[in-house]
Amino acid sequence: VSVGMFEHVGVNHYRTFFDKSATLLKPDGVMLLHTIGRSGVPWATSAFVRKYIFPGGYIPSLSEVMPAIEKSGLIVTDIEILRLHYADTLKHWGERFAANRDKAKAIYDERFCRMWEFYLAASEAAFRWQDLVIFQIQIAKKNDTLPMSRDYMAKCEKALEMRDMGHRPKAPTAKPARRRKVADTE
Repeated sequence: VSVGMFEHVGVNHYRTFFDKSATLLKPDGVMLLHTIGRSGVPWATSAFVRKYIFPGGYIPSLSEVMPAIEKSGLIVTDIEILRLHYADTLKHWGERFAANRDKAKAIYDERFCRMWEFYLAASEAAFRWQDLVIFQIQIAKKNDTLPMSRDYMAKCEKALEMRDMGHRPKAPTAKPARRRKVADTE
């Protein structure tokens, strides 16, 4: 799993990143790349963000990422594009920062606080009304590593929710049916 790191790899290193990922991934392994992305054509990251927030950072479009994945021999098994989710996240971060602004100012200074407020507000706007999104790209070495649909994710999520609510699976009330022995076909 890679979260929030790919923006710092740089376009010229995408192929190296995915080649290395391919060597580290087990034959039946699955990789999830979670990155800020651009839903439009490739475009330069804002000068403000490059200078003050993420020096050297770059926000990719899928058209820049996909060729590097394909050339590395990996297979994209799923892509989810989260559009407005991160706008809401940034809004909440802005609210929390505002609630703790005095603490931040005591550690840093007024200039930092104004810069951070501008970054959070501008980023929220870019996710809400422009072309910034979150890409969640699921990658594997083999096409049949994962089920054909996302149903398995919902089942796992439901099981986790039940566990978090303190529910445990019920013990069987009757003896389970005996399994038939299946002949070895190899």
